[in-house]
Amino acid sequence: MKSILKSLRVLSDANRLRVLLLVEREELSVAELQDILAMGQSTLSTHLSQLKQADLVEDRRTGKNILYRLKQDNGTSDKQDVFSQLIPLLKRAAREIPEVRQDSAALKLVLRKRQDKTRAFFDEMAGRFGREYMPGRSWKGFAEALLLLMPPMVIADLGAGEGTFSLLLAQRAKHVIAIDSSRKMVEYGTLLALRQRAKTLEYRQGDLEDVPIADASVDLALFSQSLHHAIHPERAVAEAFRILKPHGRIAVLDLGKHRFEEARELYADLWLGFSEVDLEASLHKAGFQNVSTAIVHKEAEAPHFQTLLAVGDKPG
Repeated sequence: MKSILKSLRVLSDANRLRVLLLVEREELSVAELQDILAMGQSTLSTHLSQLKQADLVEDRRTGKNILYRLKQDNGTSDKQDVFSQLIPLLKRAAREIPEVRQDSAALKLVLRKRQDKTRAFFDEMAGRFGREYMPGRSWKGFAEALLLLMPPMVIADLGAGEGTFSLLLAQRAKHVIAIDSSRKMVEYGTLLALRQRAKTLEYRQGDLEDVPIADASVDLALFSQSLHHAIHPERAVAEAFRILKPHGRIAVLDLGKHRFEEARELYADLWLGFSEVDLEASLHKAGFQNVSTAIVHKEAEAPHFQTLLAVGDKPG
């Protein structure tokens, strides 16, 4: 009873009741409450202090702002009794305060201003989103999300290198077979898989044109920036066709055709990328259907490498 009487004494002031009714509906800052109530900051701060002392309002800091809200239930039966009796009474009393209806309209306006501020930010960022830094926005994050949407499959990562992509795929795949011709790459990747406890990831040493994988045993054959290292790219694509199950898919992510001759020395590239026409022809020649190609990325800096994606289906 003492808590109820204390609360009622504090709320005998109509302005404090207006404040409480507002923060019961929405967390609000002092500045927002000032806009709604047309009240000076010192007067409002006094009201908020009294409401806090009565254990009716609580606050939390978010950045530079302090937001006020109705005190949340602390789990005690006494507190539950106070609130269950007090809130309906407050709402009945509010009918006698003419300003409450205006407060409700002003609250909607304040919340709309919040939305407008966010919308204005994204309006300004339109067309720049992919080119400027955004916290939490990363291609790795996108990849992780897309992998979770991917059905469990048996995947061959052909020319896997250290296995960065293989490790990502292994989080969701039924089984990932990472193939690389370098013994040291295979040793390093195997050790990394053990450290990461990637039980579905297996490394095998082998050539792209003679892959140590059984016929018709994988769902997806992936070349990620590796096909330009094959001596005979068409043979590597044919090997992918061989190891795929009926209805399996091939995905080739590689460089578009370029003239940066230094790549042969810098990156041991045997081919200076591929044109869409040539890559599409290679997939068709191997027997793939529903082949499609696209340039999916263009680097802004010289030598302006382009990333080419090609996909196709093995017939059933």
